[in-house]
Amino acid sequence: MSTDRRKFLKHLGTSVLLTSASLTSLAAKEENEVRILRAEKRVSPNDKIRIATIGMGIMGYNDTNAALTVPGVEMVGACDLYKGRLEHAKEVYGKTLFTTMDHRELLDRKDIDAVIVATSDNWHSQIAMDAMRKGKAVYSEKPMVHKISQGLEEIRVQKETKMVFQVGSQRVSSIAYRKAKEMYESGAIGKINSIEASFNRQDALGAWQYTIPTDGNIKNVDWARYQANADKKMDFDPKRFFRWRNYREYGTGVAGDLFVHLLTGIHFITGSKGPESIYSIGDLAYWKDGRNVPDVMSAVVRYGETKEHPAFQVTLRVNFISGEGDKTTTKIVGSEGVMDIGGEGESFRIQQNKLAAAPGIGGWDSYFTYTEAEQKRLMDDYNKRYTQEQRTRPKFDPITYRAPDGYNASNDHFANFMDSVRTGKPVVEDAVFGFRAAAPALACNDSYFQNKIIHWDAENMKIVG
Repeated sequence: MSTDRRKFLKHLGTSVLLTSASLTSLAAKEENEVRILRAEKRVSPNDKIRIATIGMGIMGYNDTNAALTVPGVEMVGACDLYKGRLEHAKEVYGKTLFTTMDHRELLDRKDIDAVIVATSDNWHSQIAMDAMRKGKAVYSEKPMVHKISQGLEEIRVQKETKMVFQVGSQRVSSIAYRKAKEMYESGAIGKINSIEASFNRQDALGAWQYTIPTDGNIKNVDWARYQANADKKMDFDPKRFFRWRNYREYGTGVAGDLFVHLLTGIHFITGSKGPESIYSIGDLAYWKDGRNVPDVMSAVVRYGETKEHPAFQVTLRVNFISGEGDKTTTKIVGSEGVMDIGGEGESFRIQQNKLAAAPGIGGWDSYFTYTEAEQKRLMDDYNKRYTQEQRTRPKFDPITYRAPDGYNASNDHFANFMDSVRTGKPVVEDAVFGFRAAAPALACNDSYFQNKIIHWDAENMKIVG
């Protein structure tokens, strides 16, 4: 290993983890060392993985670039329904790049080992199943399905074909989330009872008002193919194509797009298979641009007691016009502490608080309403029963964990995916895990539009009642 690499690893040991001395940086250091060694490993021609991306929008380009950080990965094909994006793909990845507006042409090619499915949500499941049946490994953007009814079929196809299939919610691969899971399982915050998780945004792009190209018209967009699986066919509308997240027919709203990230992280840390009931409310508070999904949504989700965890409740919120600005957080509350995970999991902070052994007396207490003689009897008895130490709350310094500067969980998520493609080892986020995160998120939409509580069987992955 180079001297610079050794300096970097040494740096990790002192700056990745800032703590009260109860937590060391060994696990983070070792995990990062494995990642760095893997990145430096020479790749033989036989180890090369040739990929194609289906859907060259924002996530398509971001996913492709993350995939290409993995040694031995080559980009050989791209599919999109807008001609301009295919032309730009050649500008970025080379003139020899194979491009098409029909994903089936990519799947028929023998020189493609794996595909990234980064289309609008309404095509995720069908294209992923088509790809697996054609012998391609699949990295599917979240949510892996557009409708809850699609989930079990997609799981069945993966099991039948035995193809590598990974869902693209990178928190599962984040070193910070892994350390948070380790701390949670060690009992750092006591017994979990509630979680508060949210995305706040306050700008047009964050609210999905993306730029529409001047040539984004019916001549340059395959509109018929785009809405081929829609229940109701619509006349061409560039907003419905370039801003598809805002429409139920093609996207899944804030629930399927962002709640699913929050739930993925929660399930990963707690080991949960999912909730038992979901209820949500929402409003179109500000971005009244023709969209048919809320820009502010809240949900209350109850997780029953299981062998994996005690019962706890989760409140989820997305606010696209929040005066707090751009902020993402997941706060896991236990009986003896709080774990606050910021952003996409680059860091977390644990503040421990424990009850004193003695119950307390006086202060905001009915004690002062009794006669002086009764107060004296009660205080004398209290002083005999409890020492000063038992009456004092223990104090704890906060524990803070930070990933190294420049760390990118998406790169690690793709590294994990490519490892599975090469070695056949299990993926870090399989179809079952992905569906168990997606389904409760999509159930938030069902609850909102149907104005009712959705009951969910997490073990069997189906709506009940």
